[in-house]
Amino acid sequence: MSLSAHDLSFSYRQQLVLDGVALTLAPGEVLALLGGNGAGKSTLLRLLLGLLRPARGQVRLGERPLADWPRRALARELAYVPQLHHAPFPYLARDVVLLGRLAHHGLLRAPGRADRDAAEAALDTLSLTHLAGRRYTELSGGERQRVLIARALAQGARLLLFDEPSNGLDYGGQLRLLAHMRTLARAGYGVLFTTHHPDHARQAADRVALLAHGRIHASGPPNTVLTPQALAELYGLDISDLPAPC
Repeated sequence: MSLSAHDLSFSYRQQLVLDGVALTLAPGEVLALLGGNGAGKSTLLRLLLGLLRPARGQVRLGERPLADWPRRALARELAYVPQLHHAPFPYLARDVVLLGRLAHHGLLRAPGRADRDAAEAALDTLSLTHLAGRRYTELSGGERQRVLIARALAQGARLLLFDEPSNGLDYGGQLRLLAHMRTLARAGYGVLFTTHHPDHARQAADRVALLAHGRIHASGPPNTVLTPQALAELYGLDISDLPAPC
């Protein structure tokens, strides 16, 4: 089931943020969304998740408009992986992952055996079983990010949206994260991630979309979209200012 935006526009305090955006995420692919600060990447993610309502256009999941999906049913299809954050309470890593099962058992019922099995399977997929009993707040940045991905997998969703997931990770953590995205795509998940790093898109993405001034200016394979001219225009640079690709 694909997630798609059609002629999507959104304004904030009468200022146009997105204007006529079209975008599709399909199972089995990694899509990187690049754009400078204030380009509208986070706003687009919130629209794709159904957290904001567009001024014009529509988001569809499969053949149905997103607005027609009940929230719990939507959470079983579509999951959000936020930027690395610090939990206010010292939950165990296993319990953070188990929160992903709320879409299935709700707030008023305790998780059952099926929920616990799904959480353990998600931990195993991300090679986190040995950390399940550790406090989330004591884990490294890369480990916390993998716990958040495991929480999304425990939801059972096949489409995963990451908001600048490499923030706060060291170089090794970033490379491992990109490798996990590729592994998820090979397993049939659709992955969309926002980033400021063209090299991350080159390493992990099947397709790249460039967002600037509220519009998608280019979309396609990284080797055709991430040209020096396109990146210079996207970030307001001279071509001579760009480093050679890694």
